[in-house]
Amino acid sequence: QVQLLESGGGLVETGGSLRLSCLASGNFGNYDAMGWYRQPPGKQREMVAAITGGGATNYRDSVKGRFTISRDNTKNTVYLQMNRLTPEDTAVYYCTVLRTGPFIGKFYESDYWGQGTQVTVSS
Repeated sequence: QVQLLESGGGLVETGGSLRLSCLASGNFGNYDAMGWYRQPPGKQREMVAAITGGGATNYRDSVKGRFTISRDNTKNTVYLQMNRLTPEDTAVYYCTVLRTGPFIGKFYESDYWGQGTQVTVSS
């Protein structure tokens, strides 16, 4: 129903930057928001950033001030600009569609995910 395709991952040194992109297509239904999650090696998947259809954003504390999520609704694309990367940011990054919750920062997850794109930050 929803197809997601991430791109832009790679190998970067500590302090470097990467820009991830996700192209979404299909029937979104009630999923009005989009987000980025990541899964570090040996850890569970965690939310990184989310953005509503109107452009309101939410970030996990560890990436605030370093990462910026944005979207181009005309292209059905969401981006994640990642600056001042650290080895703790190393993970497979996944794109997803979300439903906005009843208060700021609350999102309901979907079962739709992209294939993931690997981000590796070296020391």
